[in-house]
Amino acid sequence: MHYLIYKPFGMLSQFSAEGEKQTLADLSFAIERDVYPVGRLDADSEGLLLLTNDKSINHRLLDPRFAHERTYYVQVDGTVTDDALTKLADGVTITVDGKPHATLPAIARRIDEPALPPRNPPIRYRAAIPTSWIALTLTEGKNRQVRKMTAAVGFPTLRLVRWAIGHLTAEGMQPADVRAIPESDITQLLHTNGAATTRLPLRPRKRR
Repeated sequence: MHYLIYKPFGMLSQFSAEGEKQTLADLSFAIERDVYPVGRLDADSEGLLLLTNDKSINHRLLDPRFAHERTYYVQVDGTVTDDALTKLADGVTITVDGKPHATLPAIARRIDEPALPPRNPPIRYRAAIPTSWIALTLTEGKNRQVRKMTAAVGFPTLRLVRWAIGHLTAEGMQPADVRAIPESDITQLLHTNGAATTRLPLRPRKRR
């Protein structure tokens, strides 16, 4: 069995209880006991999470050697510059497990504000300080990597949404939605390496 979940802000990427935070067990969908997430999203990140009962998929999707793309829509503090996007694309040095880590080349693009579901709670609005959005496509997934990368180029992350895992996207999904996906989608995912197939960007949200 394979599922896509749109993980809400504040929810842990696990079924086991930890403090008072919500977990995947709180979703209003009956998921088989042998199904577990492939990778994770931090509690303060949102978006796609793949769940499966096929343990072999973990290695194939999480090992950077297979170059499976994950695309994130990232709202950052400030007006992102071309120089910052170039640095993100070329790779920056972040700290992983207390050691310097040079991130792999990525795809970094400036985008209009995407039509995402509202976040609960919303990002704090500050009239005097602009924000901007980027789409960042990675083939590795170190702990809090996106946040560390944008901070390294001077633009801290305010909101982080994983929009796509390979060709699978969150199109039409809302926070806490669960969608069963067929074996054919998994087969396509495992056999697509670094093809830059992600559809960018979403249609802009009308500004109020």
